[in-house]
Amino acid sequence: MLSKQITRQEMLVIAAARQIQNGDVAILGIGLPIIAGAVAKKTHAPEAVLMMESGICDFEPRVLPMHVADASATRGYGYATDLFSVFTTITHAGYLDKAFLGVGQIDKFGNINTSYLGTPPDAQRISAAGGAPEFYAYAKKSILTMKGGQFVEKLPYITSPGYLGGGNEREASGRYTPGSGPSVLLTSKGIFKFHEQTKEMYLDALFPGVTVERVKKDIPWDLKVAETLGSFPIPTDEEIHALREFSPRASFSSPVAVQLVFENFKRKMAAAKQAVLRN
Repeated sequence: MLSKQITRQEMLVIAAARQIQNGDVAILGIGLPIIAGAVAKKTHAPEAVLMMESGICDFEPRVLPMHVADASATRGYGYATDLFSVFTTITHAGYLDKAFLGVGQIDKFGNINTSYLGTPPDAQRISAAGGAPEFYAYAKKSILTMKGGQFVEKLPYITSPGYLGGGNEREASGRYTPGSGPSVLLTSKGIFKFHEQTKEMYLDALFPGVTVERVKKDIPWDLKVAETLGSFPIPTDEEIHALREFSPRASFSSPVAVQLVFENFKRKMAAAKQAVLRN
């Protein structure tokens, strides 16, 4: 039974972590996906193979990397390759089980925009594609996360194609790994999935305290809702401990996070001292 109070952000991270299964080969973006990968490795998926698009493969996160080529991710890693090989000998060759991608804007068929606000060329650049189009195209499953993003009826720009116009349009194009595409979208209000035949997004689970009406206010189309709505997974004490030890700043305000970092450091030092005394 859970004995700790938890935050909304912690529930979102744990929901993402549970998308990683033991043995999965998963490529992670910076931020929430890395934190979720760290929690998964420490709890239910110790044999998951985590990698970043820079070519750092089979690593176990010890601290939160600042960027995809952060040298901190090389402690205990399996091997490193180059960016080109990530896209070819790993991704295009079919070895990538799951990709975790952040969303700026998304439509009902899982097409995403992380490039522009507005219509190019008179648009504000918000980010860049990076490896997202390739990972979205060839990973067997894609897990999407959205913090502060936007649902739109029509994207001004498609960075990474999802199910295109819905139905079998993605499969019929012949451009993507068969069976690939977005499988789930995680937000701080709900969990969304995609209909098996139509490929249209629907609400599958609600965040505690959030209503269907509140979710629908953010969505410009007539959102479908599962016949039986689920709820966010309740974190275990083990998952919460792993998350707070790895990245207190992911869950709390700065003063609380600093205190947790200090408490974690004291606990590790005490454990190290005890180990020396025993020997």
